[in-house]
Formats: sequence, C-alpha cells, structure tokens
Amino acid sequence: MKEIVIDSPKDLAQVAEEVIASLDGRSVVAFFGPMGAGKTTLISAIMEYLGSADTVTSPTFALVNQYYTASQEPVYHFDFYRINSLSEAFDMGYEEYFYSGDLCLVEWPERVEELLPEDVMVVRITPLADTTRQFIIE
Repeated sequence: MKEIVIDSPKDLAQVAEEVIASLDGRSVVAFFGPMGAGKTTLISAIMEYLGSADTVTSPTFALVNQYYTASQEPVYHFDFYRINSLSEAFDMGYEEYFYSGDLCLVEWPERVEELLPEDVMVVRITPLADTTRQFIIE
C-alpha cells in the first residue's frame, strides 16, 4: 500500500506514475472516491503519462471509452455511475474487457464490485481540502 498526498492537480503526474509502477501485472484499476474527488482527472493524467494523444472524458453515458497509449495499446475507461443493475455490465460485455489483459480504468467500481477480478488494483481518493487529495494505492 502506498499513500500520496498532493496539494494541486498539477502534481497528478506523480500519482499517475505511481499507479502504473504499482500494477505488478494487474490490468484492472478501480478508482474509489466521492463525486468530484478527481477520478476522471487522475485517469487523464494516467493517459498523459502513457503518452496518449486522446482526449479523456468521463464515459458516464457510454459506460466505456477507448483510448490508446503512445505505443497504440488500448486502454478502456469505464464509468459505472449510471448503471442500475449488474445485468447492464453483463450486457456491455464487461468480462471481455476486464479479462483481456488490456488496461481497464474503472470509475464507480462499487456499482460492479462483485464483478471485479480478484487481483484488481484499488486507488482510493479522498479530498482533504479544496485542491488537496490523498491517494491510497493498494
């Protein structure tokens, strides 16, 4: 477990680097945190760290966005905030993504927690002040 506290969003590159360095063969990362904590902003920093030229936006209505790293590896960004039942995750074929070996970055994982792989990496984001955030990487 690692803890990082930053005082400004411009320090997110450090967190992004640590998330990627901590993967240890895992490919699904679950981001826990309240609304407005900075989950999408951190995912954007991770994609920037991976050299992506893609614009990162929250897939709130689409459920999943696909981006590419600098080496053209696919990365899938999920937002399960608006799903009403696990059947919606089954209908969109979550298992094809989660078990593909490709990097999957998951917002609102608590909505599909029982579907997450056993070896999921967890990132917990806690707002401490206006721009100060605590990140726990498990």
